[in-house]
Formats: sequence, C-alpha cells, structure tokens
Amino acid sequence: MQEGIDRISGIDSKAAEEEFWGRFKQKIREQGVVEKNVEWYVKRASQFVERGKGLKLKERTSEDVKAYVVRTIDRWRLEDWQISQLVDSLRVLFVEMVKAEWARSFQWDKWKQPHLNFPHETGRYLGERMPLYRNEPGSERFKDAIEGLKAVEMYRPLLDSLRAEIRRRHYSIRTEQTYEDWIKRFITFHEYRDPKDMGAAEVKEYLNYLADVRRVAASTQNQALNAMVFLYNNILKAPFGDMGGFTHAKRPARLPVVLTRDEVTRLLGGMSGQYGLMAGLLYGAGLRLMECVRLRVKDVDFEMAQILVRDGKGQKDRITMLPQKYIAALRDHLVKVKALYESDLANGVAAVYMWESLERKFPKAGREWGWQYVFPSASFSTDPRSGKIRRHHINEGGLQREVKAAAKKAGLVKQVSCHTLRHSFATHLLAANMDIRTVQELLGHADVSTTMIYTHVLNKPGLVVRSPADMTD
Repeated sequence: MQEGIDRISGIDSKAAEEEFWGRFKQKIREQGVVEKNVEWYVKRASQFVERGKGLKLKERTSEDVKAYVVRTIDRWRLEDWQISQLVDSLRVLFVEMVKAEWARSFQWDKWKQPHLNFPHETGRYLGERMPLYRNEPGSERFKDAIEGLKAVEMYRPLLDSLRAEIRRRHYSIRTEQTYEDWIKRFITFHEYRDPKDMGAAEVKEYLNYLADVRRVAASTQNQALNAMVFLYNNILKAPFGDMGGFTHAKRPARLPVVLTRDEVTRLLGGMSGQYGLMAGLLYGAGLRLMECVRLRVKDVDFEMAQILVRDGKGQKDRITMLPQKYIAALRDHLVKVKALYESDLANGVAAVYMWESLERKFPKAGREWGWQYVFPSASFSTDPRSGKIRRHHINEGGLQREVKAAAKKAGLVKQVSCHTLRHSFATHLLAANMDIRTVQELLGHADVSTTMIYTHVLNKPGLVVRSPADMTD
C-alpha cells in the first residue's frame, strides 16, 4: 500500500497514507454508502492503485480506467452491484480525491452497467431515494435523479406505443417486458437521448458495448438488437438499415446435456406430487418448461394419449404424445384441480387469462373448465396487462428449483435443468431408432438441422470405435 501512496502524491509516510484513505472513506460516506460497505470501496480503489505500473494517479487516463474495469469484470465475473461499486470507487478516487481534469466529463454511469439503471415508470425507485438526494441538491446523484424522473415522463408515450404494438401483434407478456427493458437500457446508455435523434451508429455503439464490456451471450445481444429493430421499424417508422460491422458476442458451440435412462430414473424417482408429474411430462412428452406450465385442460387428450401444445415457441401448435405412465397420475391431479376450480367459480374468480381476440369473441370461455390451467397457482395474482385478479398458472421457478434439488439428491454431477429432460427425450428416441423427422415434429423444430444436434449421442466414438487402451495384444 505504501508504494501505492507514493504513486498517488509522492508522500511516503504511513500517516499520509492513513490520512489519504481516511479522506477517501469520508467521501464514500457522503455518497450515501452504509458504513459496513465503506471498506469494500476502499479495497476496490486500492487495488487499482496497486496495479498502477509505477504511474502516479495524476498521470492515469480515462483509458486506464476503462481497461481496468473491463479486465476486472472479465476476470472475476462481477455481478451488477459489484460493477457499480467498482466504478463508483474509481469515480470518487479521480473526481473527489485526485481531481483529474478528464474525470469530470468521463461517463461514469455508462461504465457501471448503465443499461439497467433506467428508472421504473412508477418512479418508485427514485421516490424511495429522493429524500437522501435532497440533502445534497448540488450533487451529481441529485441531478441524475431529476434527469431520471424527467426521462420517465418524456418517454412514457413511446413506451405506451411500444406495448400497444406488441399486444396488437399478440406477442407474449415476456416479450413485451423484455423489449421494454432493452429500450430503456438503450436510452439510458445514451444519457436519455431521444431515440428519434439516434440511429444505426448509436445502436452499433450499444451492441459493441454489450459484447466488449459486458461480455453478454450471443442470444442476449440478439435479443437487444431485436428490441431496437422493433422500435425503429414499427414505432418510430425509421428503420436504421445496415449498421455495418459490429462486434458479435461469441456463440459457443456446445452440445446439449443429456441424461442416461438410469439417470432420468434416479432424477424422477426423487420427485413426487405436482412437480414430479410436471418433470415426468417434460421428459415423457418432450415439452419445454413454459409449454408444460401453460398447459390447459382441454389440450390433454386421454383417449388419444396425446397433448396438443398451443402457441409454442414461434407461435406454433403441435401434437406430442401423452406418456401412458403418467395418465393415471394426471387424471388424479385434475380431480383436485377441478375441485379448486369449482371453489373459485363459486367465489366468482374462476376466469383465467385468455388472448384478447379470443376473449372478445368468446367472453365466457375463460370461466369454462376446459380453458383452466392443468397446473394452477396456489394463490391469486394481478394480471399486469388488464389489472384483473385471477388464478394464473404455477410459477415455473418452483419446478426449476425442484428439478435441481432432485438432481443433487440423485448424485448427478451433470448440469441439470428442466430443458435437460427435453434433450434427453429427443436423444433417447433417436437412440431407439425413431425416425428423425418424427422427432422433429414432436419437438416442434422448424428445421431438421436443429433436431440433428441430438444425433451426437449416436456418433460417440465408443459406439463404433474401440479405444487403443482397451485393445489387447
């Protein structure tokens, strides 16, 4: 640390070192940081000082800060709050302590995952913190809070239009929330500039940031791009066309995790009740997680032993099998669900969510037994779109946790998720010489090339080639 202080000011005494970090702590406290976290800010700043390569802090540039932040994020895989902590510690170091000229205009907020900092429309986040900010009316935090509140009102019509267009196209609530979040992040990244005044260059800059600084997955970057394309094409009516080259996040070429039949048996054997039944359908019918969660009573055909998956990925319907093994358990489960439904019906809260167009055409359908969810929630919830209180389907998080717990209990070392059961469904069918086109239809894949990834299990060297280690003279 002493060497670090030398690089700060040339003062080489222990007292000077303690005095410097004492003043730094006070500056951190003035930012509203709770006492128990102050030492962490000191640690972040001191680590930067120690990696100074013989330079005094006054000689350090904005590029040094950028390089350090990128390297630290990449090396330690920091969480969002840790990134914010790191950048804030460097901001105080250079703005308040060193008073570097470049630090005043440096875009600090852009470097602490700013695309997640757009205020909620309700203003709740800012409303909770404004009393703290009012004590420092001249501070950057107070100014940022005011700008955030202005942005909430400024872009409310834009976000309202975005939601309206998404609902008109019957996109899912998840797509609506995801697109809205990415647009907010994009706007915040560019310091609340109006998207009408931005275009391909700004979109490209943000995509490069996601790939180079945030190191997001390729699917995440594509999601952000899709949201912005939707905004400019359908809301602003100003397509930005070809952006030219931008940094594409790397898409790793990974094979799906597949369980053996014995591993599946051990996994499902450790589950029971509703979650055990759901996990059995993920494997036995090849359902995706949300396809299982959103299953309706009328789409289960016991006589034909099949399940009709409606509005699956890509808004496609398909038919898959209903495993004979789970027919009895599913019948018993629906007896309990129907009793719950009749209780809700008597209390006037039995109407489930329906697509708007379908609800207009059949206004009473939502109260019919056939439209109820096979796996309903244990409690009521408020529909974020209509504001109606109703019993929705079960939250998928519960099933995900149960599957992981069962995998751990079964002693499986593979990275098991709900989707692993779907992978196993496809692979085991192909291993049993099922026609790949049939498996494609059961999975709902648009292209057989997607299904072919599961043939990897048939190409394992151990199936057709012996290892030289196993060959005897």
